[in-house]
Formats: sequence, C-alpha cells, structure tokens
Amino acid sequence: MFIETEHGLSKPTHIKPMQLLTHPNVKACFTTRHGGVSTAPYYSANLAFHVGDNPNDVLQNHDLLAHALGYDRQSLIHMRQIHSDRIVIVNEKLTFDTPPECDALITNRPNTPLMVMSADCTGILIYDPIQKVIAVVHAGRAGALNHILPKTIRKMEEAFGSLSKNLQIVLGPSIHGCCYEINKTIASECEEKGYGSALRKENKKVFLDVNTILLEQLKALLIKNVEVLKHCTSCQCDEYFSYRAEAQHTGRLAGVIILG
Repeated sequence: MFIETEHGLSKPTHIKPMQLLTHPNVKACFTTRHGGVSTAPYYSANLAFHVGDNPNDVLQNHDLLAHALGYDRQSLIHMRQIHSDRIVIVNEKLTFDTPPECDALITNRPNTPLMVMSADCTGILIYDPIQKVIAVVHAGRAGALNHILPKTIRKMEEAFGSLSKNLQIVLGPSIHGCCYEINKTIASECEEKGYGSALRKENKKVFLDVNTILLEQLKALLIKNVEVLKHCTSCQCDEYFSYRAEAQHTGRLAGVIILG
C-alpha cells in the first residue's frame, strides 16, 4: 500500500469518502497508517506530535500528505484535541504551528485544509455544498455523550447559515462495538443519557458503539446524507492506529477536508 513519489519516498494511502468527492470544489480523505516514515510503534504515517514520535518524522509525514492532496502544510489547521465540546471557527491568525485547543473546527475559507486526528475515536468530516462550509469533529465517547457533533452543526447554522438537511457527513474509521469494552459506570451513563441502544452485553462484559450514538444524534436532526466508513481500527490495527489494540502507544491517523 505504498505509493512512490519522484523523490523515492512513499506517501500516505487514503480512503476517499465518495459522497464528498462528488463535488469538484472539495477534497477529502482519511489516512491509513501506511506510507509514512515513522518507525515502530508509530509505523508509519503518524501525524501527531504529542505521542512521542520523532518530530522530524511527523513533519515529513505531514509534508507527504500535503503533497499528495496538493496543499501547503502551513495552511493546514489541526487541533490540540481534549475530548471537549469546544468548537473553533478558523480565522487568519491560526496556522499549522498554532493549533487551537478544541475538538471541532469550522471554516468557509478556501484553500484552508482542516484536520481531525484519531486512533479509535471517530473523526468526522462535514460539508455544506450550498453555503460552501466545511468542518471536522473529533468524537470519542466523551465527545459523543457531550453532543460535540450536534453542537458543531448548530454552530454552522448560526455562523454561516447552513441548513442541517443540506449537510453531507462522513464518519471515519474508529473502534466499533465489537471491540470497545467499557465498565459499568460508563454503561450506566450511556443508559441515563438515552443511548442504551449503543450498548452490547456479552456475558459479564459490556461493549459500546460510539457511532450508534452519533447516528442517533444525526437522525434527530433529520440529517440523511451520512456515510459511515465501516473500518474498525481495533480489528484492523494493521491498517489503522488503535489506542486500545496497541496498548495506548501508537500514532494517529487523520481525516482532512479542503475547500477549493
């Protein structure tokens, strides 16, 4: 799954959300763990600086991805993700070197790539083809239960006049209910918040499917244009980074979306 460039270096391979790519003025993808230069346990296309990887390798991985998608690395806005419900509207002060502390980004600025990173949590890409607005959302269990996704959609409505019915949304690779075992306290919290349908009980174990929560939230907003990439990062940790499957010591994949 490596692609050679003219410099002899491999670039990250991508999963392309086909729903978004039907629009000529937007580019979008989710990366796999392949095609970068990082060494184990970050092998090989790790895009996160905070996990202990060599910063020069991470920068090179970013440069490879930027080259593959045709953007300037310094124009990319990523986040210091904190499992919150904080949403930032991108302005001219933000750069690659000044990532905001939040879990969602929104912009209508052309040629300003937005990135969400994950290693089991659900990375989400949002596109409004009418108002020409994009967003990325980081939704793990905490974010999903704190309604980070519907709050981001409401912010798009308030700030840019987006209508939820027009939004096109992609849920990226994440840990699924087959692998995400939780304790009784978390299970009770999910049930108390009305998301018992996201739980699966097997003997004395309880498993959570975060995407079920997210899809219920989107259904409540009457959003129908949703694409789910059905790749479990834990089951397929040979293809994706998985915080749980790799004992918390691993890299991060990314979802990227860009307005042309």
